[in-house]
Amino acid sequence: MTAPIRVALLGYGLAGAVFHAPLIATVDGLELAAIVTRDDERRSRARRDHPAADLLESAEEVWTRADGFDLVVVAAPNRFHVPLARAAVVAGFAVVVDKPLAASADEARRLVREAGERGVMLTVFQNRRWDGDFLTVRGLLEEGELGEVERFESRFERWRPELSGGWRESAEPVDAGGLLYDLGSHLLDQALCLFGPAALVYAELDRRRPGTQTDDDTFVALTHESGVRSHLWMSAVAAQPGPRFRVTGRSAAYVKYGLDVQEELLRAGRRPDDRLWGREPAASWGLLGAGEQVRPVPTVPGAYQRFYEGVVLALRESAPPPVDPDAVVRGLEVLDAAKISAREQRVVLLP
Repeated sequence: MTAPIRVALLGYGLAGAVFHAPLIATVDGLELAAIVTRDDERRSRARRDHPAADLLESAEEVWTRADGFDLVVVAAPNRFHVPLARAAVVAGFAVVVDKPLAASADEARRLVREAGERGVMLTVFQNRRWDGDFLTVRGLLEEGELGEVERFESRFERWRPELSGGWRESAEPVDAGGLLYDLGSHLLDQALCLFGPAALVYAELDRRRPGTQTDDDTFVALTHESGVRSHLWMSAVAAQPGPRFRVTGRSAAYVKYGLDVQEELLRAGRRPDDRLWGREPAASWGLLGAGEQVRPVPTVPGAYQRFYEGVVLALRESAPPPVDPDAVVRGLEVLDAAKISAREQRVVLLP
């Protein structure tokens, strides 16, 4: 029997408790061996959710137990992503970092370079590459159902008119707060995965709610080198959200409303070993066609667990990591360009 890959999870807030821990606990070949959190309430929750895992109070306890773990997952607030990941790399651990990898492309590039020089696997939890609706769009493109694609519209909109506080709404650059870093990290990544590198970037980063310090209503337009235009919206003040996806091609269009179901399932305590995991009801399926000739398209079941299955393959069989960190750096270059565009009110040409 192959020994399981022992995982130390750093952080047990939303990312650690809702996303990472349930997936790690479900995927064959992984063992959630330790959870690092100082917060008493979170420690109690971690003890209840994962009684076999050791509870540690600091990452330093992980570094001093180098023989006890194989993989470190950084699910702490954004400002700690780079320092914790770098410490893990120096200690010789393979590393998964929650998105965004860093607050800038330069910072991310240095981290990725150091991991490569030390021969340590580093990958980034871009879990929405395994959203069911995104997988459906990718499949339609591969099958040529839309013809030549001209425009890709993608929205992640919510109705949260009141500020909730916390580091996600911090204006400190090191916190990488605001929707561009939060939801934009996903939308930009998806657009680049589908249509390749961006040549031009235009962005609007607005602050709508009274007292907000960070963008809460944001729009980014990309012109890809392929010629496709991506229009990406992210908002906390959308009283009625638009379609999650609207993809128009020369032959047909695909329009899909509603968000992938996996986050809701994880919040409810469900796990990917459920046989109905990631499946959407037929009423939520998107429509494909042109004019009045449209038909529903079953949404491909979402599969966040594939990310960690890819981590197992990377560590055991030397397969490429499930998310290429160099591709993540390129995404952060686009995010950096979006900030410049919004600040200077101009289109930014990428090198």
